[in-house]
Amino acid sequence: MLTINIHEAKTHLSRLVESVAAGEEVIIAKAGKPVARLVALAKPAGRRELGLLAGKMVIPDDFDSPLSEEILALFEGR
Repeated sequence: MLTINIHEAKTHLSRLVESVAAGEEVIIAKAGKPVARLVALAKPAGRRELGLLAGKMVIPDDFDSPLSEEILALFEGR
């Protein structure tokens, strides 16, 4: 991690941005005290692939039918 004075950071901003893009972190200090951290932005998530689990799961036909009294009692604490 590189610590750099604010005046030098203004002078070499392009170089610092290249360093950050390469994975380095830069701390910017004012009068020797850290005040900011320059880091790369997180990469956006990729596109989701539809149908990724196709054929790997089976949903029963009675999936949304009402629960039996015995199971309902267990959920309700009876």
